[in-house]
Amino acid sequence: MNPATQELKPVYQEMAEEVKLYGVEGINYEFIQEDLDNKSPDLLKFNPVYKKVPVLLHNGNPISESLVIIEYIDDVWKGVPIMPNDCHPALFKAIGSHGEEQAIAEAHELLQFLENELNVKGSKFFGGDNINLVDICAGYIAHWVVAAEEALGIEVVTKDKFPKIAEWCGNYINCQVVKDGLPPRERLVAYYKGRFGNTTRKSQTSYTSFRRKCVTKQAFPRICDKYMM
Repeated sequence: MNPATQELKPVYQEMAEEVKLYGVEGINYEFIQEDLDNKSPDLLKFNPVYKKVPVLLHNGNPISESLVIIEYIDDVWKGVPIMPNDCHPALFKAIGSHGEEQAIAEAHELLQFLENELNVKGSKFFGGDNINLVDICAGYIAHWVVAAEEALGIEVVTKDKFPKIAEWCGNYINCQVVKDGLPPRERLVAYYKGRFGNTTRKSQTSYTSFRRKCVTKQAFPRICDKYMM
């Protein structure tokens, strides 16, 4: 069966009036509002543990959590991906290779996608004036990747090549709600110096370790299943 012909049903919040949207990525889907003060039987049925929105219902199978839903949609409907492909592993490979030229070039090609988005939007964050899901997904660049660059003495996300990303990094980590949850940068730098070392012999081990520390299966299950070994 062609997934594009199947119904995609995000169960959000069920109120008196339902809103139906058609044609997004060539998929027919139904958007249902949910009153969180009076949660519907459907929401309690499809997300009985957390009882939260959003929930995606596809062929009777419920998927919860925003990032997991995006990963699922990208995996099932591959025509127009929501998230840029391979950005995470390309960056990790570039850092794990200790700045190898080809690995850096591959990472730059994908980072350009984010740079262009910020340039077109002309806003403080990917979500406009406020942080949204894309900012959260890309947040590792602003803190963890920058710390790894400092530890290894290399540059992947350079200010001259990616001025908008550099500006966004500063805005993101200086947002108080983000700042309150970040580990101290000096601790990350010390950790990466110890784990990565400075020799080519450690490159592959460092790359694998970096991936496993930054991209956990709990947070990014489909990314891990697709790219992690």
